[in-house]
Amino acid sequence: MPIPSAAQKISDTIWEIPTSHKEGMRVPARIYATEKLMGEMDEGVIDQVTNVATLPGILEYAYCMPDGHWGYGFPIGGVAAMDAEEGVISPGGIGFDICCGMRLVTTNLTHDEVKPHLKKLVDRLFERVPAGVGSTGFLKLSHNAFRTVVEEGARWCVKKGYGWEEDLERTEEGGCIAGADASRISRKAVERGFNQIGTLGSGNHYLEIQVAKPAFVYDKKTAEVFGITVPDQVVVMFHCGSRGFGHQVATDYLQLFLKVMQRKYGIRVRDRELACAPFRSPEGQDYFAAMRCGVNMSLANRQVILHRIREVFSEVLGRSAEEMGMRMVYDVAHNTAKLERHVVDGAEREVLVHRKGATRAFGPGMADLPQHYRQVGQPVIIGGSMETGSYLLAGVESGAQTFFSTAHGSGRTMSRTRARKQFHGKRLQQEMEQRGIYVRTVSFRGLAEEAGGAYKDIDEVINVTQQAGISRRVVRFIPIGNVKG
Repeated sequence: MPIPSAAQKISDTIWEIPTSHKEGMRVPARIYATEKLMGEMDEGVIDQVTNVATLPGILEYAYCMPDGHWGYGFPIGGVAAMDAEEGVISPGGIGFDICCGMRLVTTNLTHDEVKPHLKKLVDRLFERVPAGVGSTGFLKLSHNAFRTVVEEGARWCVKKGYGWEEDLERTEEGGCIAGADASRISRKAVERGFNQIGTLGSGNHYLEIQVAKPAFVYDKKTAEVFGITVPDQVVVMFHCGSRGFGHQVATDYLQLFLKVMQRKYGIRVRDRELACAPFRSPEGQDYFAAMRCGVNMSLANRQVILHRIREVFSEVLGRSAEEMGMRMVYDVAHNTAKLERHVVDGAEREVLVHRKGATRAFGPGMADLPQHYRQVGQPVIIGGSMETGSYLLAGVESGAQTFFSTAHGSGRTMSRTRARKQFHGKRLQQEMEQRGIYVRTVSFRGLAEEAGGAYKDIDEVINVTQQAGISRRVVRFIPIGNVKG
């Protein structure tokens, strides 16, 4: 796609679309990309990010990260900060898979130690961490118990023995976001989620065993703070969210907002997928409380998966998780709206930051970071495609330009339909194994959709985040084993 004429080049990595581009834009739109990535952006991204710029209460810019592509309402990779008093909250700016995110776990094992056991590890993980549409977990919860979980998040899991206290310190919000209220979620949402804790789901969700090669450790000092200390060190990274529960929460409130948005609050949007309500309205606050239940369900989901990973490694390798150094690096979310304090127009104020397919990336010294990471900045986990590799980054002070937000992955360059036509799942699995990546999947159709060729160049995406000053490279990981939903 040619670069749209409306996009003005601000720097080698920043493009701006002025408010004159579209009637009703309250702020300009900014896209972070090289010329190559900008040319790969699908046409919907420009339309969507400029639609976001029309929302009431939006501050500074509507942003799109370098992995951006067309989504529901907001582009995936979209970021928008709203005035906490005058602004709106929009499910389209958060996503259906509420708090979809990444968790990274270290080991003190080397590739040589793990290689003879790799297939057994992946096969056992495939059995223990259910994947695919409709998959259910091993936790048997009543509806009432599930309502408790979505208010307490990963803290509930650790209390029940599914993890370590240290895990909570290395999770956003300490493993439980305050203000979740299960009375604000529907029975249907509970029915869709109560048996899904401890499951990956489908689509681009995965569980991957990876290696940190010495040549790809870009900042040794920061890497050591994050726990990457051994040449050819094995780590485990996984990506999942709130499953059907989060989807239903979003669906319920989108329907409500469509009913009240214009009739009750006089708000008109350019796209009904941007349905919203004033943040401080009863409807806005109800959704915020329900969304935070989605956040906590996702944090609990990833906590139980981590527990299962530790079990599998212990069983296969005959050592305890503690002996193998299976410590969390961090857990970061992609699809959230959070109240945060940021400097706007020279003064600190409370703002509601929507991140939809974008990662929070707090810089050094920020109060919400674990003390262990405060000097170097927040760990930022960026998943690449299953064929290429993933990254561990760190937040930087100059990230204030995007309300401390950065990319979340590679970003698709082709639709799932096109990927299925271009790639063959079974053949792809065989080719990957020949290259040293052992994959188990519930669906070869789904595997074809996730082929590396369907995604942007992860290295170029990461280079943009570094050049633009919104996060910095620390380590690149190479995949060796993958469980795919």
